[in-house]
Amino acid sequence: MAPALSVGDRAPLVVLRDADGVERRSDQLAGQALVLFFYPKDDTPGCTMEACAFRDSYADLQALGAEVWVVSGDDASSHQRFAGKHKLPYPLLVDSGNQLRRAFGVPAVLGLLPGRVTYVIDGQGVIRHVFNNLLDGPAHRREAIGALQGLGAPGTSGG
Repeated sequence: MAPALSVGDRAPLVVLRDADGVERRSDQLAGQALVLFFYPKDDTPGCTMEACAFRDSYADLQALGAEVWVVSGDDASSHQRFAGKHKLPYPLLVDSGNQLRRAFGVPAVLGLLPGRVTYVIDGQGVIRHVFNNLLDGPAHRREAIGALQGLGAPGTSGG
């Protein structure tokens, strides 16, 4: 595993397929900020709270100039069920073998459970905020919104 990435590091290129088989590439975001959150498993209580918190604030995140992508090692059919059940509007990326998780250095909890980490990446591909908290899923949304406001994204007074 790569060392954990932190604020100021350049984010690795994200190239993964989403639940519908569409290839998502971070280099095609045309300068748009990216909120990238890694979560342990589809349809578990903490992950569902986190995913629904991002769902409920998706329009706000977009208004702040950001795209939201979520990542776990679950397969496409699991992602489709999870997204459909909870009406998740953003892409759920399939990280088979946890390659992207390893590239970002997302730590495992107790060496076993995949971690829950959110990265806010600016339009130039630089990590501007990292939030690592396994237990408080909804806090990831609050952290992402605060970080985007701090970037001076469109519609904010930051920056």
